[in-house]
Amino acid sequence: MRFTRAGALAGAVLLATSLGLSACGNDDDSAAGGIVLVNGGEPQNPLVPTNTNENMGGRVVDRLFAGLKYYDVNGVAHNEMAEKIETTDRKTYKITIKPDWKFTDGTTVKAKNFVDAWNYGALATNAQLQNYVFTPILGFDEVQAKPPKAQTMKGLQVVDDRTFTVELQKPSIDFETALGYAPFYPLPDAAFKDIKAFGDAPIGNGPYKFKTWEHNVKIDLDVNPDYQGGRPAKNKGLRFVHYQSFDTAYADLQGGNLDALDTIPPSAISTYKADLGDRAISKPTAQNQKIGIQPTVPHFAGEEGVLRRKAISMAINREQMAEKIFQGTRLPARDRTSSVLPGYDGNLPGSDVLKYNPEEAKKLWAQADAMSPWSGRYEIAYNADGGHQEWIEAVANSVKNVLGIEVVGVPYPTFRDIRTQITGRTIGKAFRYGWQGDYPTMLQFLTAHYYSYSGSNSVGYQNPEADRLLDAALAAGSLPESYKIIAEFQTLLFRDMVDIPIFDYVANAGRSDQVKKAELTWNGLFDFEGIEK
Repeated sequence: MRFTRAGALAGAVLLATSLGLSACGNDDDSAAGGIVLVNGGEPQNPLVPTNTNENMGGRVVDRLFAGLKYYDVNGVAHNEMAEKIETTDRKTYKITIKPDWKFTDGTTVKAKNFVDAWNYGALATNAQLQNYVFTPILGFDEVQAKPPKAQTMKGLQVVDDRTFTVELQKPSIDFETALGYAPFYPLPDAAFKDIKAFGDAPIGNGPYKFKTWEHNVKIDLDVNPDYQGGRPAKNKGLRFVHYQSFDTAYADLQGGNLDALDTIPPSAISTYKADLGDRAISKPTAQNQKIGIQPTVPHFAGEEGVLRRKAISMAINREQMAEKIFQGTRLPARDRTSSVLPGYDGNLPGSDVLKYNPEEAKKLWAQADAMSPWSGRYEIAYNADGGHQEWIEAVANSVKNVLGIEVVGVPYPTFRDIRTQITGRTIGKAFRYGWQGDYPTMLQFLTAHYYSYSGSNSVGYQNPEADRLLDAALAAGSLPESYKIIAEFQTLLFRDMVDIPIFDYVANAGRSDQVKKAELTWNGLFDFEGIEK
């Protein structure tokens, strides 16, 4: 969905330990009042939907806002604010929204609130991380020009308070499915008066409403009594608790101080099912984990960089790590999407580079050395608050043993810290990253990370041929045709070896003995609205 949103598994973020708390726990009436305590973390940015592309912000944003569509636990899209979405050609859409739907400031949600929000998100000068999602809309190129040639996209037109039209540059096989994704949420008029202040205290239209944000400690949401969509809250509110580690969160889950935890730490993977019994949860989900490196890092530009990334990939024993560290709860990656998504192909041309092959890895590394002799050490950054240390160290040891170079994991205190340096292009080393699906298509994973202009393109991949293939896959006349083009696109990614896929996920989670029902959705997040105490 976003960094592991994307995507993120981001992990929980730094708790303000100066408060002397191991976690927020039941420090007030949260337990007695039916408030559900779940793990969360400090969002990278204020909670503006078009600028939230990571897991910790995304899980909150999706509770506060309602879009034209929403996704159920199995990833099936349903109308939410949309009364009708009409098209005959998948290029021109007439969208009618439901009447009398309110933002939490009491103003009515109108068609212009969608159009204004999308135009804000797309405009280059607003530098929104999720602006790439508006690529299909006619006029996107003009608002993305530097400087912009227009302030709004000509493909968006308000007809009346409940109706607007969308014209795409070409037919899109994904567009209607995508309309439940956060960047397509509406924004109230108040948002544009001070967008940062709005992001610090959002006014939404979803199943919950914003209450408080104690930075690095917790975010509290109340139930929105005016919500009228298909995912009403079955609890009395949510608290997203921020932890230093998943080990602490797991201890709180066992002790009844946390109601639901969506990531079991590696230290408990082998025991959590015995510990929790029928409260243990396991489900294959649309999440992946990769290692990226930007081409500005010495030895990783051009053909030398391609050879080195392929060598490193073939020096990683994914099968052994999946079994030894994760007890089979990770699946060795076979592509750059997820094995649970429609159209997935685990035998793409070029995918042999994801198999452990020490001899070939050494040959490729030697070819790269012939271009420019290796110097220094290979560093892999990871967020220390996300449960990544064990597998990053295993990757480091595997690569070191095969290639005979110095390899180390470099911890960053929080997910926010590492994402800020990645998006700012200042990290200067390899880094772990991933994606957690926002809507259930392979193109959602691929357009986010590999469109040349996407704000989520962490590795700085710039290839006009890649952009052309993504455009073609979106414009395909049928799903089988789109899947064929996606396979061609992914083959190109293997040729260029833009990053190093590591794992797909089998999500491991748990609920406390105070919770009657908690279910994981298709992308590994809880169905937060459906958690019942």
